Amino acid sequence: MTTPTTRRSLREQPDSVGVPAAASTTPARHPARRGAGRILADVLLWIAAVGGVICIVLVVLAFTAQITLIMFRTGSMSPTIPAGSVAVVQRVPASEIAVGDVVTVDRPDDLPVTHRVTSVEPGASDQERVITMRGDANAADDPFPYAVTSVRTVLFSIPGIATVIVGMGNPFVLGGLTLAATILVVWAFWPRSVGGSRDRRTRGVT
Repeated sequence: MTTPTTRRSLREQPDSVGVPAAASTTPARHPARRGAGRILADVLLWIAAVGGVICIVLVVLAFTAQITLIMFRTGSMSPTIPAGSVAVVQRVPASEIAVGDVVTVDRPDDLPVTHRVTSVEPGASDQERVITMRGDANAADDPFPYAVTSVRTVLFSIPGIATVIVGMGNPFVLGGLTLAATILVVWAFWPRSVGGSRDRRTRGVT
């Protein structure tokens, strides 16, 4: 005896892949969730990218505008510039020096000195100036004047980061940073599964 075909029986018949027809029309939903490790990797990548951009900008400024960094190991300019600070300096002609400027003077066979200008006098040429300087923490001027044709004037300073910059120059620190950056890049760009097996289970595909 043949069973009559009804609308209810048609709805209950499986489709071509073995899933009820009503279920096959329902789209699978897969919430996009990102693990904490992935988010942390993205944040670190952004930090590394910003650091790289800063380094590139500093290199460009050093060649185009003669802007460089100097570190303060002593407190002779305290409290204006305490020991451990890093200052951004720019080389300028001696003709632009004014009393009250904080400048760095290069000394032959000795470390540069960064103090405040207390007087400016003409030098042996139009380009030269003879200046006296004094550290803000010192009671007297430096023991002798400086004959200069150019100096590096301090634009601004950042306290407390000289130790960090010196530490980053350590070979072991540089090696560790390089290894960490390599691992981070590999982690960020390593191919990941798109959940194809879960999609097949949701859709009933075997």
